[in-house]
Amino acid sequence: MEQKSTKYRLLNKVESPQDIKNFSMDELKSLCEEIRHYMIECCSVNPGHLGSSLGAVELVVALHYVYDAPQDKIVFDVGHQAYAHKIITGRRDAFRKNRMKDGISGFPKRSESEYDAFGVGHSSTSISAALGFAEAAKMQGLSHKAIALIGDGSLTGGLAFEGLNNAGAGKTDILVILNDNNISIDRNIGALHNHLLKITTDPRYNQMKKKVWDGLGEGKFRDMLHRVVSTTKSHMVRESGGHLFQAMGFRYFGPIDGNDLSQLIDTLQKLKDIGGPLLLHTLTKKGKGYAPAEKNQTVWHAPGQFDPETGERIKSDKGVSRYQDVFGKVILDLARMNDKVVGITPAMASGCGMSLLEKELPSRFYDVGIEEEHAVTFSAGLAAGGMKPFCNIYSSFSQRAYDQIIHDIALQGLPVTICLDRAGLVGEDGATHHGCYDMSIYRSIPGAVIAAPRNEIELKDMMYSAMHSERGPYIIRYPRGYGEGTDWESHEFTLLESGKGELLMQGSDIAVICAGPVANRAYEAAHQILKKQDWNPAIYNIRYIKPIDTSLLKNIGENFSTIITIEDGTITGGLYGAVSEYIADKFPAVRVTPVGIPDKYISQGTQAELREECGLTEQAIEKRICEELEKISKKEQKVLEIKN
Repeated sequence: MEQKSTKYRLLNKVESPQDIKNFSMDELKSLCEEIRHYMIECCSVNPGHLGSSLGAVELVVALHYVYDAPQDKIVFDVGHQAYAHKIITGRRDAFRKNRMKDGISGFPKRSESEYDAFGVGHSSTSISAALGFAEAAKMQGLSHKAIALIGDGSLTGGLAFEGLNNAGAGKTDILVILNDNNISIDRNIGALHNHLLKITTDPRYNQMKKKVWDGLGEGKFRDMLHRVVSTTKSHMVRESGGHLFQAMGFRYFGPIDGNDLSQLIDTLQKLKDIGGPLLLHTLTKKGKGYAPAEKNQTVWHAPGQFDPETGERIKSDKGVSRYQDVFGKVILDLARMNDKVVGITPAMASGCGMSLLEKELPSRFYDVGIEEEHAVTFSAGLAAGGMKPFCNIYSSFSQRAYDQIIHDIALQGLPVTICLDRAGLVGEDGATHHGCYDMSIYRSIPGAVIAAPRNEIELKDMMYSAMHSERGPYIIRYPRGYGEGTDWESHEFTLLESGKGELLMQGSDIAVICAGPVANRAYEAAHQILKKQDWNPAIYNIRYIKPIDTSLLKNIGENFSTIITIEDGTITGGLYGAVSEYIADKFPAVRVTPVGIPDKYISQGTQAELREECGLTEQAIEKRICEELEKISKKEQKVLEIKN
């Protein structure tokens, strides 16, 4: 299909938001449909976060029609709903390479476009950032507006309420748009969500509808009554829903239909000149305009490849378990085995595999919403109360709970297991989502255990060992996606000793110390070297970054002149830091050199592409080992020449 297809008659005219300001209302509505079709077409072959963006098309178009970006600052929350924004801000053709290596980011990114006011990737930041823009404009005497677009799922995060509290108290000119679609990734959880849901399901309204509506036939009178009831409903919702935000200093407006473009534009134009903190409550449908996405909103949040005509998803079945599947089945087994085991997730039940526990043992499962800090402290409370909590958080998102991990778990030595899903290079979501920093961040915590399984069996055994640990935090990090294909399901649980690594391959020329699944690639690389060269590298699986296996390191330091560390985390402070610190103290003549994620931000791409970029493929590891062995060989040859 040509990029300038005639079915995108209006969209092809849009190179910037200025181009839509002269469109008629009918043209704007047609533009919204073209944007939806374009997103579906592009995302069917190049997967992305589709459902949220489909639901927010009218919101984005209305915002750019009424406001004057980039002078006016439109701040997205997370960015899952920002595809229409990207498409109409000069990146229509570039959107075909959305989330691809060397393509545009899947999230708003300041370095990518002047229209991306604030870089995002995770939730609850928009209100605080927009408040910062509003205050900066005020101090500089500028009339620029600041708008935060936040979903009801993101509003559960504590940072969002900190922003609301500050903005309401300061009486700053800021518009917060609450995009209420009743779901984030999984089903929304919590009292706030229930309150917002109650707003739109008020029994007084529904009783009126039940008594009157069903007794009327279709016709003009019913249409008229529909308008009257809609107005009544809106009034009741505003009265019951506005109190929460009004108490925080905001003027509340709504709710209105967030997929009704005419109503949106009319409302935004009226709000534009009203000063002070304003909150507009909009009701949208996640997956709007595409039946499969409307029907199964959780799956279609990020559906992967699919047939745009039928909605049939194209699955890649490798016949190998994902690490997330292993976690999900193992925690269920542990919960069956030990009635004190409970699972906690901050809104990632299906993503991390914990939905199995939710289905079979719902009383032992807690989805706390998008609240990583709360998830950790809640887990600490459960542990203090005698339970064995397994708190599963995506590695990059765990950074938000760093203080809680130290203060609430580590200082008290509470037996909380923290499973860091998506550790290492996650792929197309890019720098905001890579789990690069966990080893270096948490290695500084006294008493912490940091485990890195090299395959599914080790993940299973480490979870079992964590259940038997009497202190915490016990941190287990593992990557996104498929494992190594081991027969982990028939493997009997084995208790592992913390701080004990293993020798995978005997060698004498160089020591290669690995953390996590990269040990498997190093092992294969060493076998290739043995076939091609007269060299024999030793391969070690360290298993635990903390406590580090000092007896293993001592043996290595006594028998090798060069060590290579390999890790799928940042080389600054992680495995390389742990090994080089010990060796520098005990064996200063031994050289340690790292392979891992360099000290820079890694952009998006497939996991395979990013491993290639960071030198973490089997071929790249083989090349690096050979380069170091050549250095050793030349050094030894030079010593012999000097002696002779």
